Order: sequence, then C-alpha cells, then structure tokens
Amino acid sequence: MDECESRAAFVDLMATMGEVADSYAGEAWGIAGPQDTAGALRALAHLLEGGLLGHFEDNPKAPVFRQIVSSTRKSLGDNADAIYFDTAVSNAYVYRVTGNTAGAIYTSFTMEEGGGDGAFPDSTGGIINDTQFDIDADGNFAITLGGPAQDRNWLPLTDHTTRITSRHYWEELWRPGAEPIPDVQLAVEAIGATEPPPPPSDAVIAAGFRRVANYVRSRTLGMGAPGTRDLPDFVSQIPNEFPPPVTPRNHPLAAIDAAYSMAPYLIGPDEALVVRMKWPTCRCANVMIWNRYLQTLDYVHRTVSLNRAETVLDADGWFTAVIAHRDPGVPNWIDTEGNAFAMVFWRFMLPEGPIETPQGTVVPLDSLG
Repeated sequence: MDECESRAAFVDLMATMGEVADSYAGEAWGIAGPQDTAGALRALAHLLEGGLLGHFEDNPKAPVFRQIVSSTRKSLGDNADAIYFDTAVSNAYVYRVTGNTAGAIYTSFTMEEGGGDGAFPDSTGGIINDTQFDIDADGNFAITLGGPAQDRNWLPLTDHTTRITSRHYWEELWRPGAEPIPDVQLAVEAIGATEPPPPPSDAVIAAGFRRVANYVRSRTLGMGAPGTRDLPDFVSQIPNEFPPPVTPRNHPLAAIDAAYSMAPYLIGPDEALVVRMKWPTCRCANVMIWNRYLQTLDYVHRTVSLNRAETVLDADGWFTAVIAHRDPGVPNWIDTEGNAFAMVFWRFMLPEGPIETPQGTVVPLDSLG
C-alpha cells in the first residue's frame, strides 16, 4: 500500500471519529442507554457531514459559500426559520460578495475570528447587516470584504479573520430551513485572483482531512463535557428558568446584533412547560427546541418552533407558549417529540428597547385546554 500524507491524514480522521464516538457518546457526556447513544452518534454523523461539506475543500483564495446546516444536517443551534452559509477568507485578499435577499426579513454577514483549519472560532469579530448595505428594488446587493474602508457595503477583515458567516431569516408560516430553500444567489470572489487554484495534491488533500478532523473534534471533545464549560450570560443551567435576554457580545458563531435567552426544560410525560412572553419590537424573533446536542427537532414534520407570524396573541399582546409531549388542544403548542429534557432557545434580531424575560411554569398537561 502506498504511503502518502493524505492516507496518514485520512487514518487520523478515522481515529478521531472513533475517539469522539467513545467519549462524546459515552458516560463522560452523560450518555445512558441506547437512545442517548444513538442520538450522540447521529449528532456526530451530522458534524462529519458538515466538516466534509464545509471545510474539506476550503481555499480562501477561491472561496465558495456553502450551506452550513439543513433539515437533515443539524448542528450548533440551527434554525427552522433561517438558512446559513459560510466560507473561508483571509485578509490577504479583498472579496466581492453578491446575493439577493429572496424576501428575507433579515440578512447579515459576520466575521469569525480564530479557529482556523476547521477548528471552532474564538470570537465574532464584526458584523454587517442589511441596514448597512444597499439593496435594489429586486433584492440584489453587493458588499466588499476587506481592503480600504468604505462608508457602506463594506466589512473589514483582520489578521484573525478566518471565515465569513451569512444569516438569512424569514418570518413565515412555512419553514425556510426545509428544502427547497429560498435562492439567495450568494456568490463570492477574491478580487484580482485570476489564476485558477492548482490541482489537488497529496499535501492539499491531507490538509483537507485534517480540517475535517479539527472541525469534528473542536465541536465535540473540544467543547468540554457538560458541567465543565463556561457558558455565556444568555444561557441558564436551571431547568425551566430563563435568563433575561442579552446580546451575545463577541460570542463565536453568534449574531452580535441580536439578543438571546436559553434554558433547559425538564418535564414529565404528563406535564407541560407553560411560558408567558411578549414579543419585543425587533426585526424578527422566534423560539424553538434544540436537543442536548444543539440540533433542532424535526421542523419539517412537526411544530417544534414558533415565530411571530405563527404565534396566536392574547388581547394584551402577550402569548402563552406550551411545550408538551402531545397536543393539549391550545394555541402555540411546541412539540417536544417526547424529549423529557432539551433546550428552549429564544432569539430576537435587531431588538429595540427592553425585552421581557420569558416566564416558565410546569403544570399538569390535563389542566390545559
């Protein structure tokens, strides 16, 4: 068998997958029983797919926006009401990005700092949203990444910028995250890079396998086992109790012009978590359930999230969301898929003024209706 760099890197990737499967799907991560194990391995498979799709062929000189998550590739807090893309970049180049809003109510691009070669980024370094770039009557836009400063339509790149993430949000009765997704016509090119990239070599392919291994490891073992992580201010560790919504500051892979609130829920088979809330003044907002691996539940076939368009309000503008294992016959039910424990995540894009803190109470399911 020929010995080469790419073969060694491929063997290392397979070893990484085995190591992660043993730990991330094991007792150290609180896994107990076949269903927990299956869920952890499914999350690992989705991460492997995401690493191969998004990082194996990375080249900041020849960037390509690729869809980060989908209805069948879930990770890192994906969203039923949005689609996301990213690409590798470097401040050695200046880029032109073009696209179309496709009716999105919110569009933005954020700079991911650090964490190169597939690793998890260290922070979000900056953002440009649709209030800061021009959109024509047909929804088309163009922005510049890097190079000399511009008043609009421009996002700087730094020595630490490794990737650009795009966010496209809708508030509809249908699920933009479900296929077929809206066509945002996103394209990027390195300005002045006229020469084609060289054909893939042994070293280039080996580097691709190493990026995929870094991607998987940094989003599993690299995050630390539950109970060992430093959590941001918008995350509660107390079941059914939400923290006040706050901006994520420079938290990596976050929209720093948004506010978030997240808490685990814990309810029995005949219980419901009833949450009283009032949507703030903002560009768009939603609430959804993630499993313990920060994957959305099945939003294609179930109602596992609510945006403002889907929410039935009371006369005073407040509403009651009901998180339960079966339909209680009341408005604003969010389906748990039978998960006794999972995460409830609230997001508010471009909020204006104060935001109410969601108030949750566990009640007998039969008391509703």
